[in-house]
Amino acid sequence: MLHIFDKVDTLFTSIADFIVAKSKEAIAKDGRFSLVLSGGNSPKKLHELLASEKYRDQVEWSKVFFFFGDERYVPANHPDSNFLMAKNTLFDPLNISKSQVFPINTSLPPAGSAKAYEKDILTFFGNKPASFDVVILGLGDNSHTASLFPHTAVLHETEALVKEEYIEEVKMYRITLTAPIINKADYITFLLYGAGKAEAVRHILEDERNIEEYPAQLIKPIKGELHWFMDDGASSKLKSRNH
Repeated sequence: MLHIFDKVDTLFTSIADFIVAKSKEAIAKDGRFSLVLSGGNSPKKLHELLASEKYRDQVEWSKVFFFFGDERYVPANHPDSNFLMAKNTLFDPLNISKSQVFPINTSLPPAGSAKAYEKDILTFFGNKPASFDVVILGLGDNSHTASLFPHTAVLHETEALVKEEYIEEVKMYRITLTAPIINKADYITFLLYGAGKAEAVRHILEDERNIEEYPAQLIKPIKGELHWFMDDGASSKLKSRNH
């Protein structure tokens, strides 16, 4: 489902409202809400909005559990850390308990980091299938999402929930959720804006399947829903735009 907005502010308000609604549904049903965060600049604005006076009281934050779609293989206090960005913009402002946050442990070797995170996920879900309530994803100009980059081995992963991958393009290891675990979520949301994303959006939504070139094409929910939240700029190259 496409949600296209002419103003970026409206885009963020809409996805914030979406998260509020889904948190209430999940907490009413299961007593808790599992939310997978994305890295990069776009979610920073979303975090700040959710932590604002307008939204902070709309969610039962004590029942929200946070995971990460991917992480750069840097220390947790490094400026490039997705965890640090979320800590500064969301966890600290909302006084989220450490017990509700599941960061990727980058103090371990890359493969060990991936295995430990998979264990964390499986432990959290216990004897139930590992299925997140909401996953927030971004989209790179090169059509990558999470750390599923073009022409990498992780694109063909079918068993592991989390995988390490050395990304030649950025000269560093990344730890990422794999497509199989993302696709088990109840709701998957892409959040993006700006004309710079338009080409990638067109590739993912309208081009023939080619996961090597356009990895975000891997994201197809098994039982859940897929929502694209974007502005006019990001959607400008789509042939058919349904609001």
